Amino acid sequence: MSTRRPGLRERKKQATREALRVAALRLALEQGPENVRVDDIAEAAGVSPRTYNNYFSSREQAIVAAVTADRESRIAAAVTARPAGVRLSDAVIDAVVEQFTDPGDEARDVLLMITASPALRETYAETAGSLAGPLAEALVERTGGMDRLAAEVLAACVGTAAKLALQSWLSAAGASAGGLMVLSGSLPDLMRAALSPLAPALDAAAPTSPAREQSGDGQR
Repeated sequence: MSTRRPGLRERKKQATREALRVAALRLALEQGPENVRVDDIAEAAGVSPRTYNNYFSSREQAIVAAVTADRESRIAAAVTARPAGVRLSDAVIDAVVEQFTDPGDEARDVLLMITASPALRETYAETAGSLAGPLAEALVERTGGMDRLAAEVLAACVGTAAKLALQSWLSAAGASAGGLMVLSGSLPDLMRAALSPLAPALDAAAPTSPAREQSGDGQR
């Protein structure tokens, strides 16, 4: 994983993106997402609507980004941080399930808002696909030799599986009274069910020594 320190221009762009995310989420929680305009978000963040459009193409993207910010890099970091004896499939599935299903207490009100809005549900589900790039890098780094194309294909499959699980969960949550399914344990189960068929492919693509493979057998 790269540890390059971002330059001044990049840090300014990151600060602007963060300001827009924070403003979008605050206004959505205060006024309801359907009542928030892009111009309102831009004004609250201290930028022009034109600048806003350089970062997000809709108000839904900015609102959802406040919840999903840095999730892709956290998944990748979690995969590479797992002990060497842990199977690749376990490292990947555990990292994805944890980051998608344990938002923390502060994010639960936001997820309730997302499940109540069809537009936000759709945008939130689409974010699952964005994990593919960072995850592919993590697969190559963790295995120390996985073919780059194989890593990209597997990462894309993981993103698609996570997206399908989210769509199923969000559809059911949106149909339930008050979105209370957000607080249930159904999402972790759905996520694992969607990701589990990829386990054999992940493990088969990971170059392993006999000693490491034996170590992994004891840590399932």
